[in-house]
Amino acid sequence: MRKYDIILLDADDTVFDFKQAELLALKRLFNLYGIPNTEENIRDYQQINDDLWRRFELGEVTKDYLLDHRFVFFFEEKGIKADGVQANQDYLDGLAEGNILLPGALELVQRMKQLGCKVYLATNGVTRVQKQRLATSQLKDLCDGIFVSEEAGSQKPQKEYFDYVLDKLGHPDLKKVLMVGDSLSSDIKGAVAYGIPCCWLNRKGQTTDLPVDYIVTSVPDILTAIEA
Repeated sequence: MRKYDIILLDADDTVFDFKQAELLALKRLFNLYGIPNTEENIRDYQQINDDLWRRFELGEVTKDYLLDHRFVFFFEEKGIKADGVQANQDYLDGLAEGNILLPGALELVQRMKQLGCKVYLATNGVTRVQKQRLATSQLKDLCDGIFVSEEAGSQKPQKEYFDYVLDKLGHPDLKKVLMVGDSLSSDIKGAVAYGIPCCWLNRKGQTTDLPVDYIVTSVPDILTAIEA
């Protein structure tokens, strides 16, 4: 038996191995632009990118600003003379190929479907990247749809994002919906504020004061939040 009818699954670092996809896309980009593929360069880019994503989730910057400036800032920091806006497009082309699943993710979604759940990806990302990754992954025929922040016009944890998702789903009983994700600041904070039950994939041993319904440490353990 299942506890929930609808599962909203975060994409990156919940079912997709974003870290691996990011590293492959950066390697491709660095090769294209003649940038040394060093740990320092990767770390410095990630710091700039992570900071911009945090600001985006807080509503401090727009998605367009984030995408247009992350490589501009990176190139400025490194003294590289190149078009940062075009570099971002080249990077996204590589990232869209990153459809590697985390261990246990395929079996997780297969079991959700066996239980009769409707399964949707709910992600803060770039539409063309996220949709291509899903369309070329093993989850293609298992997921019932995908909700990308870029199309929603807002992002997790904002109320407007969840308004958009629940409207598309026909306003189901929130008690029968489960949000699953690894990010406290977007997935869990947003779900708690909206009144949606949530399952936090906490691999890093973090702590929180948020009233999380379920806390698990691995992808396969997410099933404990779903099976009755």
